[in-house]
Amino acid sequence: MKQYNVAILGIRGAVGQEFYKILKQRNFPVGKLRLLSTSDVNEKIDGIPIEKVNEYSFDDMQIGLFSPGAEISRIWAPIAAKAGCVVIDNTSQFRMDKNVPLVVPEVNPKDIKKHHGIIANPNCSTIQMVVALKPLHDYAKIKRVVVSTYQSVSGAGSEAIVELHQQSQNTDLPPKKFQHPIAFNLIPQIDVALENHYTKEEMKMVNETQKIMGDKSIKVTATCVRVPVFYAHSESVNIETSRKLTRAKAIALLKKAPGVTVIDDLPKSQYPLPLHAAGKDDTFVGRIREDETIKNGLNLWIVSDNIRKGAALNAIQIAEILIKNE
Repeated sequence: MKQYNVAILGIRGAVGQEFYKILKQRNFPVGKLRLLSTSDVNEKIDGIPIEKVNEYSFDDMQIGLFSPGAEISRIWAPIAAKAGCVVIDNTSQFRMDKNVPLVVPEVNPKDIKKHHGIIANPNCSTIQMVVALKPLHDYAKIKRVVVSTYQSVSGAGSEAIVELHQQSQNTDLPPKKFQHPIAFNLIPQIDVALENHYTKEEMKMVNETQKIMGDKSIKVTATCVRVPVFYAHSESVNIETSRKLTRAKAIALLKKAPGVTVIDDLPKSQYPLPLHAAGKDDTFVGRIREDETIKNGLNLWIVSDNIRKGAALNAIQIAEILIKNE
């Protein structure tokens, strides 16, 4: 089997560490593995030294898995691409660039072939939603999406995980990563406020959904909330479709959809939970029910591990398709 040299930029972050773990779990055909950081650190992972990124870091690399922050990707992704390394970037830097494909493998894998050296990984909350919505859209054409998210602290990085843990032990600790204390609390703001009174995170869901689904006619409105959960994002999603979509048909479509597991038995209290989804690859869907207030409406509850499917796994699935297409 052909092997590929892989560089991970941002190895010391939560997603970078997950890149490393999933490469091994999925037996990705790695030849040389280069672990990169923007800092000069004297650390090793399984005997592999962490190197400070430089202009020569990508010269002999075929695939780059990036999650170092948008500003760092802005600098280094074009350098890596110019060196012949295909970058799969987990930051927000290139997602809405018209020349960069934004890919969820279960939804728009063919867009991978359109890359010019950089492929963007979507926002975590967008990924899990479109994985579940794609089979429903193909059958009934989604006209409108109303989504409220319940996003875990791991989406804000390793320091946020520590902050929740510490505040859970001592509620007097002041917030550092968040605008307010996160332990035993909810914060209805993720990222900065925009002029339209939405947050940047909410508008990511709007714009990225349309780009990934290849349909600008889909109307999306979002409210994104940070919750005191360590891993896995949850979403309450209401859709309006052009064609009638019954609960039974939706369940049948979702059960056949790649990357989706249906857990839906309300009388037995069976539905997706963040505790169940953490560490798993699939997107879990439940609480599927017809919206009785409109002609063609459906409600869903969608849960997925934001560090795995919402970030690292999605990127590595892109890489797997990339090498398969060679």
